This record gives sequence, structure tokens and C-alpha cells, in this order.
Amino acid sequence: MKDLRIALFTGNYNHIKDGVSLTLNRLVSFLESQNIPVVVFGPTSDNPDIDHAGEFHAVPSIPMPGRPEYRVTIGFPEDVQARLKEFDPTLIHIATPDLLGFRAMRYAQMNQIQIVSSYHTHFTSYMKYYNLDMLEMLGWKYLDWFYSQCKHVYVPSRSMADELKQHNIVEGLRIWARGVDVDLFSPDRRSQEWRKARGIEESDKVVTFVSRLVWEKDLQTVVDTLKKLFPKYDDLKVMIVGDGPAKNELQHMMPEAIFTGFLSGEELATAYASSDIFFFPSDTETFGNVTLEAMSCGLPAVVADATGSKSLVEQGVNGYLVTPKKTVEFAEAIGKLLMNDNDRKMMSEVARKKALPYSWESVNGGLIENYQEALTQPIPDLKF
Repeated sequence: MKDLRIALFTGNYNHIKDGVSLTLNRLVSFLESQNIPVVVFGPTSDNPDIDHAGEFHAVPSIPMPGRPEYRVTIGFPEDVQARLKEFDPTLIHIATPDLLGFRAMRYAQMNQIQIVSSYHTHFTSYMKYYNLDMLEMLGWKYLDWFYSQCKHVYVPSRSMADELKQHNIVEGLRIWARGVDVDLFSPDRRSQEWRKARGIEESDKVVTFVSRLVWEKDLQTVVDTLKKLFPKYDDLKVMIVGDGPAKNELQHMMPEAIFTGFLSGEELATAYASSDIFFFPSDTETFGNVTLEAMSCGLPAVVADATGSKSLVEQGVNGYLVTPKKTVEFAEAIGKLLMNDNDRKMMSEVARKKALPYSWESVNGGLIENYQEALTQPIPDLKF
């Protein structure tokens, strides 16, 4: 069997610190720890957010219209192609179905290299937030064609696989879940001192939302739900962890909340563990990394009954699943947990137990097994 030599193509590796870039950087670090050669190709910016792992080659890109913090690839120059040819990959992994991903696909097909892909961002579900609903069908048709060229498509959850199947993407689906550092994200990091420094009393109940602050994370439901709760519970505190273009507007809409800005590492883990309830109404997730981190810190989770989140939360066991955008139902579910200390404590313990099997070593070790399987399979015929 051929040795694994992986060329990874992505639309985000270091210029924005989000779930995609952090997952891929962790993967590259793991591959290198297993002595598996890997080279990464993607866009970047003048001041990237991440000190990236491994060998990375930037390709030309422009700011995304309306969202300049993101980048859109516009080419695959000859010098970058020369490095790809020199590296001589046995497997090409495409993480983003953009122009660069298309060019990588054609390179692989011309050179008889096996192609796999991973589904990170639920692009079609974002269109409704930008009044582009009419393009959703075209988006699914393109994704159907794109992923039909790939031997495997790695999805983060069973629920995401089920949704892809509803849109005719059925072949080669494999689960590549997201992991969590269960030692870092632990209930042991709860800190009364950390709470007190932020004006949170020992008797207060903290409802926390963690996300990049962009409207497609359904921030309007966050605002509308919490506005229903503030008048009812004197001991309620709300904490918003994250940064993004919607932050200033969100602060104006919800001045009662504690805004921490972007947190990472031990400080992020302490923020989770020092909270009491995790609230995440977004229905555009493929997995829900933040939900898993919250669970690992022992938080019961109130989340949208949607792809991604519903693979992690079991109704009434470690939290509540709520119909997306139903603010009254979200408020009722959070209210149950605010009112019942015993239920909250029980769900906290179950949440932690359900998070423990999601270690990164196990998750990424399983991906390598899938890579090795792909190398033994026939290369798909070229499809136009």
C-alpha cells in the first residue's frame, strides 16, 4: 500500500480563528506527530490570527464581499503548483469546495491521486441570513457534483450525514467527529474568584453563549430569548464569550450582559466551568464544537434541535433541544434549569460523562484509518 503523503486544501487555515481553522491545525499537528508528511494550501492575510501548524503555502485571495475578515481564493499560481508536484502527495484532502478546492480536484484527477473531502461549514444554511434563499438549491447542486468526485466525505456528526443524504450526497460518507481536550475543559476549572471579578455573586446563575459574533449564529434569538428571562430572574447573569463584526450592535441590544471578548485556552475553559447553563440556538452548525466544550466543563446545554447540536444533546438528559428560533421555548427550557438545582446538577454530571469519549487522539486516529482505507480504493472516474 502507498505511504500517506497528504496535501490539504482549505479556505481558512490561519487568517481567522474559528472551528474550521483550529480543527485543521490540530489535525496537521497530529499527522506530524505520527510522522505522516503533510502540506497545507490556502488563503491568508497580512495579520493572521493563528500561528499555524506545519508547512503552509498561501494562495492569492481577496476579501469576501460584505465579510472582509474572510478570504476568497482567486487562483492557484505556478510556484505553488510546483511545490505540490515536488511534494508528490498520495492523497489530496479538500476541506473547502471553493475555487482552490476545484483546482486541487482537477490536479488530483489529472495525476491519478485519490481525493477525499471534509464538510466543515454548512454554507447553504447561511444563505437565509443574507437574503439569498433562492441560491440554496443551486448551492446543493454544486455540492452534490463536487462531493461525487471524492472517495470519502468526512462529516462531523450523524445528523449532518443524514442531512447530506437528503440532498443526494450519499456515497463515501464517513464520520470525523470533533474532539475536546477533556483535561483542559473540565468542571475543576470553576472559579468563584473569576466570577467575582466579573460581578457575579456565588448565588447567581450564569447563562453563557460562546461563538464568533456574526448574525448567522442566530444572535437575534439569543437577544430575544434572554430579554424574556431578565425580568423573571433576579439571580440571572448572562455572559457572551467571543468577538466578531456584530459585537458592538449586540452590546447595544443587550447592555445587561457580560461581554468577555475572545477567550482561548485556560481562560476559555474557566469561563465555561464558571458558568451554570450553556445556551446555543444556532441552527447552522455541522457539529457544535462549543457545545462539546461546554459539556466537557459540566454544563447542561440548551441548543437548537438542528443538525450538529442534536448529535450531542439528549433531550432532558444533559440538556434540552428546542425548535430553532422559538424564543418562548428556549426561554422555558432555560427557566427550568434556573429553577431546579437538582435537575441542573444531574444534567451537569451527565454532560461531562458524554463528553469524555471525544478525545482528539481517538477522533484523529480514526481519520487516519479512513485515509488509509481510501488509498486502497479505486480512484473515481472524472465527472463533468
